[in-house]
Amino acid sequence: MEVTLLLCDHAEAVDGKLYVMGGGWNVLFAPGQPISLSVAAVIAVPWDRTNQSHELSLDLLTDDGATVEIEGQAVSVTGEFELGRPPGTKPGSSLNAPFVWTFNGLVLPEGGYEWKLRIAGEPVASRAFTVMHPPGFTPD
Repeated sequence: MEVTLLLCDHAEAVDGKLYVMGGGWNVLFAPGQPISLSVAAVIAVPWDRTNQSHELSLDLLTDDGATVEIEGQAVSVTGEFELGRPPGTKPGSSLNAPFVWTFNGLVLPEGGYEWKLRIAGEPVASRAFTVMHPPGFTPD
């Protein structure tokens, strides 16, 4: 499956479309501060994989591949999806499935991170980002 991941300030998936605000960033200037962010995805499901259940997981990892945990809980989402073929869809067409996962109050220390999306346990997409102090920052 072909997947596009986008980091956003806020996003929604409504009626098969993504609505994105503040999307496309890869740097956060808020180490140690609570933030809210959304991870938006469009999964292009091939014709022969529609009408089947698919397991997916989205995990937040450090830049060295370790799972990010907050208060002992992994920052991770799991679920299943199934995309049906609408009547009249041309055989062989792929169909898009939009998804959004929102994380509120996430506090991350300075460093590098990566969101990794897996379908049926196989990595299909990732998006790296950095949390750092803003330019010109001087500690008190």
